[in-house]
Amino acid sequence: MTNTVDTSFDAEVTAKAAESGANASARFQERMASVGGRSGVIDTARVDYLATKVVKALNDIVIEDKVSYEEYNALKAWLIKVGTDGEWPLFLDVWLEHSVEEVANAHREGSKGTIEGPYYLSGSPELGWNGTIPMRDDEPGTPMVFAGQVRAVDGTPLSDAKVELWHADDLGFYSQFAPGLPEWNLRGTWITNADGRFEIHSLRPAPYQIPTDGACGQLIAAAGWHAWRPAHLHFKVSAPGYELITTQLYFPGDPHNDDDIASAVKPELMLDPRDAPNGEGVLVDYDFVLDPEA
Repeated sequence: MTNTVDTSFDAEVTAKAAESGANASARFQERMASVGGRSGVIDTARVDYLATKVVKALNDIVIEDKVSYEEYNALKAWLIKVGTDGEWPLFLDVWLEHSVEEVANAHREGSKGTIEGPYYLSGSPELGWNGTIPMRDDEPGTPMVFAGQVRAVDGTPLSDAKVELWHADDLGFYSQFAPGLPEWNLRGTWITNADGRFEIHSLRPAPYQIPTDGACGQLIAAAGWHAWRPAHLHFKVSAPGYELITTQLYFPGDPHNDDDIASAVKPELMLDPRDAPNGEGVLVDYDFVLDPEA
């Protein structure tokens, strides 16, 4: 008897925050293991300095705002739930990563970056310079052709640059982080041609809410926040001798461009889509400009 994967939309909508969180945690741990358990060398003095500041800031809040034992125990229970739900990658990427990214990319002269988020996977299918992203035959959404050029800050076109794209489907789910989706659904890698150009055939993504049935959703409800992210496309763009850029691109008119829960939207990342001449979908043009490695 052959085992088959259920890729129906009914299966997809059963996605739970704990399942998605567990997948995100596992993927992050795999990535850290591949670089020897660290993303860079951090000396003891730096850890001492930063950890001391964090602990002091938390204690200052307790004293200044007269935090009660009831509030303290509620926080402790919630922190434990973040871990058991596997939602630390989601929590940190939604509420902290945007500041880390701002510091990391302050020196760049080329394209603006923004957060990676918890759902990146390396090794997506390579499609040439003008391929179609993997998707189901009945994948819902508006067809989109996304074209552009990768070049250096001095204007030199960068051939054989790698353009990685991943985005959520029309229901707001990412492949390999929710049931009912083929392994590489809406994930692909394009290699630029001799002129540094690429042409991506995909679908316009929809806005979505981050998972709300786990610990992060519990915080959102308790604080009276919303859980929405505007529609966006995730990219990683790289070329030998140049700094990799991680970014997201957004669509004008989305009601949550101005109050993205992840605080990741920047004016430079706003697209200018136009209707396709044949009336089927939209066309988007956007170039990526890479800084040379130091």
